[in-house]
Amino acid sequence: QVQLVESGGGLVQAGGSLSLSCAASGNILRIGVMGWYRQAPGEQRELVATITRDGDTNYADSAKGRFTISRDNAKNTVYLQMNSLKAEDTARYYCKGSVTGWGYGVNVYWGQGTQVTVSS
Repeated sequence: QVQLVESGGGLVQAGGSLSLSCAASGNILRIGVMGWYRQAPGEQRELVATITRDGDTNYADSAKGRFTISRDNAKNTVYLQMNSLKAEDTARYYCKGSVTGWGYGVNVYWGQGTQVTVSS
């Protein structure tokens, strides 16, 4: 079994910054693509950013220039640095990982999410 646990969410004023972390643990041989997604009330879950094992990144237009995704493969952890936050960034943020475990193929796992609230 694999668990992804996010941390770092909270309440911040518009223009401020937050740093999210997501640590994976359990039966892990290798983690491929990791990513951050978010879901606001009444909205669909949407991509924020992804990063490959080699460090190649992809960002939603809304995140470009303000958010930075990074990872530490040795720690099975992905990070999201969020700067210049806006009220519309308010959402629950989820991390996702494509995990290969010992004795099985690739499965996709999601964390439980962490709430980010930006006050205007």
